[in-house]
Amino acid sequence: MTDPEVTAIIPVYNDRDSLEIAIPRSIEMLGTITGNFEIIVAEDGSNDGSADFVQEYATRDMRVRLLHSDNRLGRGKALNRAIREAKGAIVCYYDVDLATDLRHLPELIAAIRNGAAISTGSRLMPASDIIRTSGREIASRTYNFLVRLFLGSRVFDHQCGFKGFNKVLIIPLLPMIKSDHWFWDTEILVRAQRKGYPVAEFPVHWRAGKGTTVKIKDVFEMGSSILRLWWQVHVQKN
Repeated sequence: MTDPEVTAIIPVYNDRDSLEIAIPRSIEMLGTITGNFEIIVAEDGSNDGSADFVQEYATRDMRVRLLHSDNRLGRGKALNRAIREAKGAIVCYYDVDLATDLRHLPELIAAIRNGAAISTGSRLMPASDIIRTSGREIASRTYNFLVRLFLGSRVFDHQCGFKGFNKVLIIPLLPMIKSDHWFWDTEILVRAQRKGYPVAEFPVHWRAGKGTTVKIKDVFEMGSSILRLWWQVHVQKN
């Protein structure tokens, strides 16, 4: 059996209800892009039956795979693990709440087919169509401005949970990624650009998922992460 062309990764933590929508919609959309794909559900220590749901689904569709962790790894480590386990030459991931419309999936994959090392959706480009609170909008724009200022990135939106990768190029970057959680997205984009890898960014239709909020603790941690990565790349040179 030949390896799939595309692996789609869905990170999950206590998201059983969202999985009931995300898996069938993913299968439908991926089927319009390629006849050879797999879906990895990177389930990270859930206790709501998410793993059981995926396991049962996989018995009916062999294109769906469960990657389970008994203990919480954190989003970053869970993504690193899933990318290494992926069989596709093109690997993508998106959030299980499908906040980014899956109609953009063909564009995400096409960018990698056309030579990009990373492709990423953007909520902050002029043509982006997004709905979220003014507080989240201000926090996002401030955060991304600081990433560009301190870390020299040319990307508008580092944290959109909708990214594609050329697996051969990305695998060597993974040992360099220090973030275990949300900063993973920013760190991989910054390190890829420092390697000279081409990054394709495009506007998306995006709607905030239910229950997503910006906490003061998260803002502080993200700011600290920017400074830590600046130190690593400019002082420690790693």
